[in-house]
This record gives sequence, structure tokens and C-alpha cells, in this order.
Amino acid sequence: MITEVKAKLGRVGVWLGGPHVHGAPVESWRHAVRRVEQLGYGSLWGPEGISGKDALVNAGIQLAASGQLVIGTGIANIWARHPATMQGGAAMLAEAHPGRFVLGIGVSHRFLVEANGLDYSHPLKIMRDYLDKMDQAVARNPPPEPFVRVVAALQPKMVELARDRTDGVHSFSAPVEHTALVRKALGSDKLLIPEQAFIIEPDPQQARAIARRYRGRTGPDSPYARNWSRLGYSRQDIADGGSDRLVDALVAWGTPEAVAARVQAQLDAGADHVLVHPITDDLTTAIRQLEQLASALPRGLVFANS
Repeated sequence: MITEVKAKLGRVGVWLGGPHVHGAPVESWRHAVRRVEQLGYGSLWGPEGISGKDALVNAGIQLAASGQLVIGTGIANIWARHPATMQGGAAMLAEAHPGRFVLGIGVSHRFLVEANGLDYSHPLKIMRDYLDKMDQAVARNPPPEPFVRVVAALQPKMVELARDRTDGVHSFSAPVEHTALVRKALGSDKLLIPEQAFIIEPDPQQARAIARRYRGRTGPDSPYARNWSRLGYSRQDIADGGSDRLVDALVAWGTPEAVAARVQAQLDAGADHVLVHPITDDLTTAIRQLEQLASALPRGLVFANS
């Protein structure tokens, strides 16, 4: 199953999110999905909170709007639905669109979870229990079509859980050196699908300002901040929107060719499939940036249908 999905994914996909991008009207998204496919990207992924757009419904709309594009959830929030419901919804999408759906699930963020009156105190245990209940649902009602399941993971123990219980890892807001560490932990037979943020902007000050505005202030309790600290970034690097060193490690900026080089670095570090994530304020601009990048990516990294 993983081999089949790898072939359909290709080497580069797209991650689209953010309030003004994710909140665009459904018809605008249908046009965007078709354009992403035309450009030769292999997949399209997006986020989910605990309220707002439902990740599985959204995936169904996007699958219906495309012909070959793989649609992934990055992530489907485990707090948004019961494990059996997650399993059943994903199974229906996989049956309707064989080999074109990847379920990415994750524990989300403490501040979002606790704002909804839920207990975030043991995320690793919560994820393990959630996977147990999904698997129990499979045992009771085996799906007619298998699908790939990955976990959003940054820290070593969550990566190990993903390795042992799922088809791999979807990582987010992590530098290239993290990809190399995760690949070593996963071994060669599991999927590794990192997000790579980018901005087509040659001016360093402008590019970094856009990156900082998008990321805002990251608190020390954030899973991203804890991961950056583990990788050797200091409190000073993480404070006030991030130092130039951290921003440059997380966000590829410059010419389309410079961004394409970062994508290649992620692949060289062990990624199977890199999700390029344009940092923009609206869906139209995001697609424009993806068009510019597609022209700089070698044909071996995107499908030759643009």
C-alpha cells in the first residue's frame, strides 16, 4: 500500500493553511485544487482545528474536484471526532478514491485543546489510546479499501509511536536537520512527509518579516519550540518571532530556484515527499507562489502535466 501511494504522491506536494487561506470559499478551493494538480504537484494537505472546517469533509470535496491528486489531512485533529468515527470516515474516502487519500492525525496544541475544556496533560498516551481505538474499529468493521495513516510527530517518543503503529510521520515547522533525525529513527520503510514553508521574495528583510508575521510569537510550551530547543536553538533564537538563524532554517525564501534547493535538501535528508507551504495572506497569492515554484522544480520532482 505504501509503495502504491508513494508512486501517486511523487516527490513534492502542497500544504495550504492559515486563516485567510483555509477559510476561502469552497468554490475557490475547487479551482485551487485543480490548479495544484495541473502544476504537477502530487498531493494537497491542510489543517483542522477543533471547530471550523471538517478535515474529512474537506478532503472529500477536494478529492471530488481532482482526478489524480492525493489528498492528505495535515492534520485531522484527534480531539474533533471519536476514533471510530475517524476510522470510518477515512475508510469511506479511501473506498471512494482508492490510493488517493492519506490520513494524517495529530494531538494539536495545548492552548487550542484546553480552550475547549479538554485535558491535554498526556498527549503521547492520548495518541496511543486513540490509535488503539481506531484499530479496534478496524477489527470490528474491516474497511474494503486500505489507506495510509501517518501521525504528526516532532519529538522522539511520538516519532517512535508513529513508526511502530502507523505508516509514518508528517512533520511541520521543522528544519532539515530534523528530517534527517526522523528518517534515522523511522528506518527506510516508513513514510516521512515534512512541511516546508517558503516565500518567493529575494529581499531578506521583507522575507523574514513575512515569516515572523505568519508565525507570531511562539511560547516555550509550544511543541514546535520544544523541538527547536532540542535541536540546539536557544531561547534567544525562539523569542520575538525567531532569530534570523531560526527563521532561515524554517522558511525557505528567495528566488524560486533557492526554494527548490531547500526542497531538494529535505529530500536528501530522507524525506519521501515534501509539502511546500506558501506563506501568504490569501489563496490566490498562494497559488501564484506555487506556480512560480513549479517552474523551478526539476521534472523529476513534479509530475510532467503542467
